[in-house]
Amino acid sequence: MKARVHVMLKNGVLDPQGEAVRHALGTLGFDGVDGVRQGKVIELELADGTSEATVNEMCEKLLANTVIESYQVELL
Repeated sequence: MKARVHVMLKNGVLDPQGEAVRHALGTLGFDGVDGVRQGKVIELELADGTSEATVNEMCEKLLANTVIESYQVELL
């Protein structure tokens, strides 16, 4: 069993990496980009029977900083 966790900065939190990507795209001639939010994807290989609640607990305790980040769990 696998899970994919998408972690993104919450709305209202400044994203300097996303801004750097937006600026670089403009420098390369891609002028149609008004904003970029950068995040991360974590793929987990789980033992059979691992629940989504357990994956959520992993996120809350380690994989995401829930003060400034939100996350979404996708079971595969």
